[in-house]
Amino acid sequence: MPFREINSKMVEATVAPGQKMFSQRGAMLAYKGDVSFTPNIQGGQGGFMSMIGRRVANEATPLMTVEGNGTVMFGHGGHHIQVINLAGDTLYVEADRLLAFDGTLQQGTMFMGSQGGVMGMVRGQVTGQGLFTTTLKGHGAAAVMAHGGVIELPITPQRPVHVDPQAYVAHHGDVRNKLSTALGWRDMVGRGSGEAFQLELSGSGAVYVQASEEKL
Repeated sequence: MPFREINSKMVEATVAPGQKMFSQRGAMLAYKGDVSFTPNIQGGQGGFMSMIGRRVANEATPLMTVEGNGTVMFGHGGHHIQVINLAGDTLYVEADRLLAFDGTLQQGTMFMGSQGGVMGMVRGQVTGQGLFTTTLKGHGAAAVMAHGGVIELPITPQRPVHVDPQAYVAHHGDVRNKLSTALGWRDMVGRGSGEAFQLELSGSGAVYVQASEEKL
């Protein structure tokens, strides 16, 4: 794993010769060794078509290519950072939550409406999250950002997980999502920030939930 958690808001990554990483522009805090940072205009590891997909999807958060031999400290905006390790599966996360990730991971863009049909599209409009989301697939690690810390909840075929859509950060695995209405006590006390909807995730994998309803 290239990431070492320094504290809840900073990670350190090891960069080795012949390998590369990608990070958000402005995420580098400090580095040691012979490390270079260059603007990436090809959409990360996914190449030119990934760049086009990201721009069409409004997921074109600027990236830097990180190469060389040394260590780099990453952080951004004082947000909490969660390191997620992938073992051949796919991570679904909005581009602006990606702090840094392995260059070995294949990057792409997925239309959320294809997971849950019309309700997937409604989710994007109701929660303020994009109709498209960034995907990272393969073997490697990614560091994602959240408000107030993150908890990982396992998803099994026998036990789907229901999440406040505005507390959702990311998920991975063979997971389907759908939006459902859930009128309850929160609506009775007048909180109108989206609690009338629940994001139901079913299948096999895990979902990451932040301790806040704020977007980055």
